[in-house]
Amino acid sequence: MHKSALILVFLTFSLYLNGFTKLIYLAPNGNDRNNGTLNQPFATLQRAQIEARKYKNEPVSFLLKGGTYYLKQALILAKEDSRTRSNPLTITVYRNEKVYIKGSEKLNLNWKAKDNIQTATVSNPDLIFDQLYVNGALMQMARYPNYTKGKLPFGGTAEDAISPQRIQSWKNPGGGYLHVMQSHMWGGFAYQITGKSGTELKMEGGWQNNRPSAMHKQYRFVEHIIEELDTLNEWYFDKVNRKILLKTNVNLQHALIEVPQLETLIEIKGTSVMPVKNITIKGISFSHTLRTFMKNKEPLLRSDWTICRKGALTIEGAENVLIENCVFNETGGNVIFYSNYNKFNTVRGNHIYNSGGSGISFVGDPNAVRSPSFHYDQFVAFEKLDKQQGPIGHNYPVQCTVYDNLIHDIGQVEKQTAGVQISMSEEIKVSHNTIYDVPRAGININEGTWGGHIIANNDVFNTVMETGDHGAFNSWGRDRYWHPKRATMDTLVAMHSSLILLDAYKTTMIINNRFRCDHGWDIDLDDGSSNYIIKDNVCLNGGLKLREGFKRTVENNIIINNSFHPHVWFKNSGDVFKHNVVGAAYFPIQINDWGKQIDSNFLPDPASLQKVQQWGNDKNSIAGNPQFIDVNKGDYRLKPGSKTFNIGFKNFEMKFGVLSPKLIAKAKKVPLPKIQVLDLKEDAIYEFSGVKVKRLSTLAERSATGMPTETGVLVLSIDQNSPMINSLKPNDVILQMAGQPIKTLNDLVNARQKSQSKKTADLKIFRDQKESSITVNLK
Repeated sequence: MHKSALILVFLTFSLYLNGFTKLIYLAPNGNDRNNGTLNQPFATLQRAQIEARKYKNEPVSFLLKGGTYYLKQALILAKEDSRTRSNPLTITVYRNEKVYIKGSEKLNLNWKAKDNIQTATVSNPDLIFDQLYVNGALMQMARYPNYTKGKLPFGGTAEDAISPQRIQSWKNPGGGYLHVMQSHMWGGFAYQITGKSGTELKMEGGWQNNRPSAMHKQYRFVEHIIEELDTLNEWYFDKVNRKILLKTNVNLQHALIEVPQLETLIEIKGTSVMPVKNITIKGISFSHTLRTFMKNKEPLLRSDWTICRKGALTIEGAENVLIENCVFNETGGNVIFYSNYNKFNTVRGNHIYNSGGSGISFVGDPNAVRSPSFHYDQFVAFEKLDKQQGPIGHNYPVQCTVYDNLIHDIGQVEKQTAGVQISMSEEIKVSHNTIYDVPRAGININEGTWGGHIIANNDVFNTVMETGDHGAFNSWGRDRYWHPKRATMDTLVAMHSSLILLDAYKTTMIINNRFRCDHGWDIDLDDGSSNYIIKDNVCLNGGLKLREGFKRTVENNIIINNSFHPHVWFKNSGDVFKHNVVGAAYFPIQINDWGKQIDSNFLPDPASLQKVQQWGNDKNSIAGNPQFIDVNKGDYRLKPGSKTFNIGFKNFEMKFGVLSPKLIAKAKKVPLPKIQVLDLKEDAIYEFSGVKVKRLSTLAERSATGMPTETGVLVLSIDQNSPMINSLKPNDVILQMAGQPIKTLNDLVNARQKSQSKKTADLKIFRDQKESSITVNLK
């Protein structure tokens, strides 16, 4: 193309922008009495919004000049702000300048110092004191134990955080908080302290986890208690006297002091009938939203989750909304929350980190679910069950995309969180994201409603860092047919097989990802997750687990230093495991039916192959060295001539994670494992009175039983002639016998010997996710 032609194209494009796009300018030092031009910019988004509504028949762009915009209230984009595809609204930055939108108030206070504690009186009675930033750094509420960066969980915990002795030392702990892990490590709880009675606290809360349990005895801490103001960078707000106390060696007279005031910064609010359409938010940095952990109350379907439907960006009832190339940092709760109806929305090229809650969440309307149940133990009787497939109406996220985002260090306050969370949604595509350093799952699918998701080309590692019994990718499938008693559920699905795909009626694809979890599974399909294809993934450490569920095909995956974990499968599950390269023999738990096909896999050695073939599987599988191209560089493709190709394995492209050069440069690199030879020895099996048991010693056994820790004795089987046939069940965990704690096989042997002269014994067991007491016959 000639130079003159290029100039003509440029001029035509410039004329198009100037002639057909209404440009509205904003600046931190602007004035809402201005006219919104480059030389007379507005100050607030709300004033620009009023101006934009005058120009419905042409594209409109908000151009924000560089600097920090402190919002007094959230920008709410409603039906009046909806645009056509040819006349969209864009909220972006002027000439790539650095723009920060904050939900905090900047304070100008008169500080007084005494004994390294500086105090200031706050005159505004409406200010919220939930977080405090000094020169951009988050200060810690006065807490016990003191915060230690990198210490997990919670930055440090103490068993005596609410001991009578410590409570006695607090004059008035009202306004403080207790944070504690759930006893099984399935997330956490939080409580607001309202006062005390003697040496006991008065509190409200504990609703932040949908699987109620006792508090963890060790992993707990308290915050915002004045007597615990004892180390640098801690603070306390005296609500009665309206005073901030901050222990610091920073000169606060000239410091930037900021306190978050808003839960959300921009909210798009439409409905499925009248959605807000065609809006782009691009290139802006968002920060400083309130923590919402005490509003985290709404239970999701039969999962471990409760939620608060708020984020730094909250989007409901929207179509064709693009969130692109933004930065989200220092947000107290969730970051981007898609609630109820959302369609064709995309979040792309963003950097999300240092959040109190989840990264990107999609959560539909429970009223769109047929026969919903909200807690693990709830169920709807078959006679009352809505047996029509799929959702009711359209009030849920569908066909949305999460692409090329860097997400890390989220869940810093709440622990039941995920980099990407999907619940009551359909056809969500999550691809080429890098997610790491998270307390629980990197990507979580809450239940089977309604499937059709694509999870592809993601790089997910350093996961389940503060919790347990979970995966880098995790899903549940406690769908319409779910029943808390397995025997009842077995009968139900055997008689009515059509139930299994009423909710998970579209297939979810997990393809071409790299996962690493050192504290759980790389891929964890838990509790009835159904209708999945899992193909062309690299699992670096935790292996792949399928618990219960139906119609899962696991094909052409590479599992390093671990293997396949089938747990408590249904009869006629239809599951397939083929053409996979694994690092050890499989680790089955309570498998009586091996599904549709377990064959043509590649095992690491003849002993492993012989072991899996003893279960009647893998007649066409082979063993040997797979011959990876370069494990030191993470290239797990197989060399030409590898025997893996003889079992049908095919090399696949290993391009995982973010694609944007700026995000690649910022992203942490996945730690690559050294290839290990796994020990195939098993724990000893002990038999007494016709019952075979072993020490509960693995994460797999802990997950299968629901135990909070790896302790106790696991019941493997009971002979039909055993005197305990009517009292014990396979998968029970014996915790106590005749008053004696049972942690190991030796404990059980000793307790049994002491009870030799007796006909019965009292046992404490763990069954169906809870402890119970039974009496067993010994003779």
